[in-house]
Amino acid sequence: MESKKKEEIVTDLTIFRTRKQYYSKIGKAWKRGYLLHGPPGTGKSSMIAAMANLLNYDIYDVELTSVKDNTELRKLLIETTSKSIIVIEDIDCSLDLTGQRKKKKEEEKEESKDDPLLMKGKENESKESKVTLSGLLNFIDRLWSACGEERLIVFTTNHVEKLDPALIRRGRMDKHIELSYCCFEAFKVLAKNYLDIDSHNLFPSIERLLGETNMTPADVAENLMPKSITDDPETACLEDLIQAIETAKEKARLRPRRKLKRRKRKKRG
Repeated sequence: MESKKKEEIVTDLTIFRTRKQYYSKIGKAWKRGYLLHGPPGTGKSSMIAAMANLLNYDIYDVELTSVKDNTELRKLLIETTSKSIIVIEDIDCSLDLTGQRKKKKEEEKEESKDDPLLMKGKENESKESKVTLSGLLNFIDRLWSACGEERLIVFTTNHVEKLDPALIRRGRMDKHIELSYCCFEAFKVLAKNYLDIDSHNLFPSIERLLGETNMTPADVAENLMPKSITDDPETACLEDLIQAIETAKEKARLRPRRKLKRRKRKKRG
């Protein structure tokens, strides 16, 4: 992550932790919502761990698909303590929270009327979670205000565009943080952490390639881990990274051509 963005997040969290009297003065619950969004491997889970370490808060990881209904969700969340972070990861995959659940269920019910196998499948699905978007919103807006203080709630998603706008509006998710692909500034932090180097004659090549190709911090970090015993592990790792970025760049270049070929085959068919 870029140093400027990191400092902004640290400042935001630090201010939140010291604002008990301010929240009481304005009549708001002492809570704050964070939405972490970006491609897989960009550090969303690591960000949550860093937030907890900075604030010395506990983490409650809520798996919505294992929660039976809205009542159980309320009981579960009310039991969380102050000075904690409530985390719902991959919220776009955890449940259908896009507001289309009812319509979709009605369509599936009609389709399964004449099919015994589908009907049996639907009976098994009845045991699945029935947590709804409105149930989650009601907790964030009302119940949380009356059941403790000094807490954060964090949602993560790889596809922010799939989420209902009502779920992520300001006041619910107060701060939106995009975690994107690795830039050169982030690479230098990783190089320092993994290889204990601040500069190298291969840095300019890596800077150029990262400006041309999308690679996640997780993939960059993997290539910075020494995989063999050599006299110059720093150079070996950086060369591995350059090769990995060039491979990713070539794959990205070929991808549009493959899609074009598939479209042509479909037209011929």
